[in-house]
Amino acid sequence: MTATEATEATEDPAEARTADPAGERLRRWRLVLGGDAADGTGHALSGRDAAMDDALTALYGKNDTPRLGRERAGGLGASAPSVARWLGDIRTYFPTSVVQVMQRDAIDRLGLGTLLLEPEMLEAVEADVHLVGTLLSLTKAMPETTRETAREVVRKVVADLERRLATRTRATLTGALDRSARVRWPRHHDIDWNRTVAANLRHYLPEHGTVVPERLVGHGRASRSVPKEVVLCVDQSGSMASSVVYASVFGAVLASLRAVTTRLVVFDTEVVDLTERLDDPVDVLFATRLGGGTDINRALAYCQSRITRPADTVVVLISDLYEGGIRDEMLKRVAAIKASGAQFVSLLALSDEGAPAYDREHAAALAALGAPAFACTPDLFPEVMAAAIEKRPLPIPDAWAGADSPR
Repeated sequence: MTATEATEATEDPAEARTADPAGERLRRWRLVLGGDAADGTGHALSGRDAAMDDALTALYGKNDTPRLGRERAGGLGASAPSVARWLGDIRTYFPTSVVQVMQRDAIDRLGLGTLLLEPEMLEAVEADVHLVGTLLSLTKAMPETTRETAREVVRKVVADLERRLATRTRATLTGALDRSARVRWPRHHDIDWNRTVAANLRHYLPEHGTVVPERLVGHGRASRSVPKEVVLCVDQSGSMASSVVYASVFGAVLASLRAVTTRLVVFDTEVVDLTERLDDPVDVLFATRLGGGTDINRALAYCQSRITRPADTVVVLISDLYEGGIRDEMLKRVAAIKASGAQFVSLLALSDEGAPAYDREHAAALAALGAPAFACTPDLFPEVMAAAIEKRPLPIPDAWAGADSPR
């Protein structure tokens, strides 16, 4: 985010309409340009505008270069008290969505990550997925006095995500599991009469006042008793932080479905199976180690060794595909998993960030194997999983159609 975007995000449309248009333009230009002698606005700020300008100056400075002082020469320095005050200021003057972006910019631009190791700082920040990713990358350096506060911050974000995502995910996947379990000729006690009648209305005989079904719709007992298996194989390299957070939440939601057996595997150059911790996604997240290398082939080999019923299994690889292991072996592994009858889904990211950086050569190679790789938002993920469970075409976003990942 730039100072321009932050300024625009705080504009009150009603105030802008009633204010003097020329004066409002000068005000906004002054907030964007920073008040140097050469900015040309000649506009002075006071009150709330001056405080907002101080907050922008501390982070972005002149020409987007953070500095110390007042006239676009402010800064946060390395002082925890000054950072805490600044965090309070931006929460006062900017909406939550802008606050979260400014916090991320402060961490990236000013190296404030280390200050998040202090409990007072953690209590002052606006928690979101990106902050959780930053905290997870700092766990090795985190002192014991901060660890419990960090867990509470992460727990708050995870709880918010679960509230937003769990209901729709359960409803979508329950429907998919229900449909995938239907059989064409069910036993008498397994017939779904409502669906059977609806499917055979064209065979209604008015003279007899009845429907003569051409086909029966129901559920096979064996189909209902055998759960689907979902294997989430998640890259925990530093660039995948948001994806790790979302995958942990979805893993916990999937594990709560009785008709699904869920396995969560995270990897860098090592492979760790976190399935036993899926009842608490916060424990899962603190067991990850963001920032290592990448060996996709090794991770897929582990996942492949745990598949017992390929026809009922969906393997979901979440990775930017920057393979540090043996590329050809990785592709052979994917081909073997698909040949066994398992469904294979490759997601370049599981986040709201849009198109990630990824290895295009590897993505194209997976697409040639019939396993197109594409970025997926959390809102789309339930539909992707439902399609995979039902063995129908994946709902690949239009932005990816016809690229490295064709439909």
